[in-house]
Amino acid sequence: MTTYPTYTARTTYTARTTYTARPIGPRALKELRDTDDAGRPRVPFTDDEGGAPLRCCLRRSEPGERIVLVSYAPLRRWAAETGAEPGAYDERGPVFIHAAECEGPAVDGHPFTGAHRTVRRYSADGRILGGRLVEVPDAAAADRAFDEAFAEAFGDPETVLVHVRAVEYGCFLYEVRRP
Repeated sequence: MTTYPTYTARTTYTARTTYTARPIGPRALKELRDTDDAGRPRVPFTDDEGGAPLRCCLRRSEPGERIVLVSYAPLRRWAAETGAEPGAYDERGPVFIHAAECEGPAVDGHPFTGAHRTVRRYSADGRILGGRLVEVPDAAAADRAFDEAFAEAFGDPETVLVHVRAVEYGCFLYEVRRP
């Protein structure tokens, strides 16, 4: 069984809630390292500059690491696990992963908080319920801003799943499920 890092929220919305940032799971990663969700074979490359947001381990790449950019359908894969029917909300987009199996997440705090993000809420049937822009004025305020956004999202009893996405490109970064 895969374990994921756990982040504890301390917010005005809840006394104490735990939110888990979930990377792309091992089974999906194995499949994506062969053929991505658009049916294309992978094309690994050496990241000379570093800084790519890796969805396998929820950290930025280091210069010299072998990575691959693949098409990923996070809601489709979640729906396959849960029996949901997301309909038109099923989408796929580009994500970076390590070209070979890695050790997975080892992060402290919420990953990828260095820029504005959106927190998109989904219902049990895979429909979008809404979203929230998370503005991060500085690194010290990042965890609190995300804690508040997750508390707000899961304050709606209809919300079962949250995607955190990059504002600048709309790319999927990670998911959080109802605690």
